[in-house]
This record gives sequence, structure tokens and C-alpha cells, in this order.
Amino acid sequence: MGDWISNWIMTVPPLAVYVSVGLIIMIESLGIPMPGEFALVGATLLTLQPYAQVQWGIVAACASAGAIIGDSIGYTIGRRGGRPLFAWAGRKFPRHFGPGHIAAAERAFDRWGMWAVFFGRFILLLRILAGPLAGALKMPYQRFLIANALGGIVWATGTAALIHYVGKVVETWLSGIALWGLVAALLGGLVLTYLIKRRADKAARSA
Repeated sequence: MGDWISNWIMTVPPLAVYVSVGLIIMIESLGIPMPGEFALVGATLLTLQPYAQVQWGIVAACASAGAIIGDSIGYTIGRRGGRPLFAWAGRKFPRHFGPGHIAAAERAFDRWGMWAVFFGRFILLLRILAGPLAGALKMPYQRFLIANALGGIVWATGTAALIHYVGKVVETWLSGIALWGLVAALLGGLVLTYLIKRRADKAARSA
């Protein structure tokens, strides 16, 4: 079965993987709920397969570009739409843009300023809201761009590098049973994403 998965992965064009990761993360950064972190983790896991043509460094670069471009577009949308935009989004997507979520994100911006944009890349709630909310709150674009670029690059590169090199160690430790290493890493990524989302929802409810 492990050979079948490896052979199937080899048929996936690397360009399709890179473009998909960049687009998914860009759309998520616009403020549209998408599995951006899952896409980044999944694409990086492909690099652990034997003879894989996908390179984790290019995955990280595409993810960084998607994050920076998407957040910048989201910033523009938020700056033009303002708070009425969030009121409309709250009615359409109450699980992601409800009053509690917006209040928690605004509190983070009031407390940390541009650092909320940087660290927001690592938190599910702020990752979706950072761009549009920074625009709606009239944060200067130059400050936003610096925090946005640094956060996107550190998040994408750090996540991809960690998964790739830890996966290599796990694969060696398991004496070449790459399939189990793939499953273990994927499950770990899903658990981490769930815990982050649960913590964000709890913060939103308390706000």
C-alpha cells in the first residue's frame, strides 16, 4: 500500500501542488474560511515520500506569497467596506464572523497593534480576520505590510520546515515505514488545528 501511495504521489504535478497551496491560503487570508493550514501541512507531507518532486522550500514560498497577497487584498476590502462589512459577514457566517469573534479580534488589535497581524498568522481566528480588520480599523498600510509579510514568511517557512525535518526523523526512526509517518504527522496536524480553533472560539465567547 505504501508503494501505491508513493506511485500516486509521483503522478501529481508539483506545479499543481504549489499553485493549490498558494491559492487556498490566499483565499483564507481574504477573510474566507478555508483550510489553509491543512493545505500547507498536506503539501509538505508530500515531500516525505520517496522520489517526491515536491520541495518543501517552494511550498513555503508559495504559502508565504499567498498569505501576503491575500492579506493585502483583505486589508483593502476591509478599509473600503468598514464595519458594515463585518456586520454582513456576521449574518452570513456566524460561526466565523459572529459578534464575539469580531470583539475578540478587535481586543487583540487594541492591545498589540501591528503585532496582532504578525502573531495572528499563527492563530486561526486572527488569520482569517487580520487583513480585513486591520483595514477596517485604518491601520497604516506600511505597518500592516511589514507585520503581514514577516508573519506570513515565518509561519509558512517555520511550519513547512518543522514538518519536513521532523517527518524525516520519524521516517528514519520507523525504519522506512513512510506510510505510518505520514498518517502520524497528518493526525498531529489535525489535532493541533482543532485545539487552536477551540481556544479561539473560547476567547470569542468570553469576549
